[in-house]
Amino acid sequence: MNILTYTFFQNALAGSLLASILCGLVGTYIVTRRLVFISGGITHASFGGIGIGVYFGLSPVWSAAVFSVLSACGIQWVSHRQGIREDSAIAIFWTLGMSVGIICSFLTPGFTPELSSYLFGNILTIGTGDLLLLAVLSAMAICAFVLFLRPLVSVAFDAEFARSQRLPVTAIEYAMMAFIALTIVACLRMVGIVLVISLLTIPQVTANLFTRNFRNMAVLSVVIGYAGCLGGLALSYCYNIPSGASIIFVSILIYLVCKGFSLFFIRPERQ
Repeated sequence: MNILTYTFFQNALAGSLLASILCGLVGTYIVTRRLVFISGGITHASFGGIGIGVYFGLSPVWSAAVFSVLSACGIQWVSHRQGIREDSAIAIFWTLGMSVGIICSFLTPGFTPELSSYLFGNILTIGTGDLLLLAVLSAMAICAFVLFLRPLVSVAFDAEFARSQRLPVTAIEYAMMAFIALTIVACLRMVGIVLVISLLTIPQVTANLFTRNFRNMAVLSVVIGYAGCLGGLALSYCYNIPSGASIIFVSILIYLVCKGFSLFFIRPERQ
């Protein structure tokens, strides 16, 4: 229990809770709306912003945030307005971000440890700034889901029906794409570009085994996500292995256990 007295571990616990809340809510929209592939494209596109930040001496987090939001909105605009298939638009921005990041990292003189930390993540290195960003985004996500739950559910399940109800579907889609991008950037320190998409999908898929109600799925995703983070931290501490990979590994184990349990004992409830 002595590990709990260290500031870096306290930050890791707080960051895990905030990230679980943020990813639980946003990830529920992603899984329901079937935006997992788009989220993967945004995740890898963020590497371009990180590379730009490192090359010009800017904050990699803020440069990645700007680049990711522009990429997310770009994917949305190109795929809906320019007659390009959605998967093709994702591939364009995915490869653009990765190529810009690689070029900038090659041109940056000296060794750049920031790139490795953002690629693979380490929750034990998050600081006050990272916690503040996670706290602000989590508060915004809670407010958005409490105040605008019905429009979000309508757009997530059937955008055409939402348009027939005169809901601002386009504005909601662009706002959520931007928010997804910010969520991804905020969680890069935890698990890195390689694994961050898992935080937005695995807890939600696990929760979906037990419920198909949007609200219940979001709440259960937060609980499952935090359980995975705590289990991953414990595994990382006991065996001295990377924390990001440990969190995802434990999250997958939780899914497999819940999958087996649901097959024999529980049927998902009808919405």
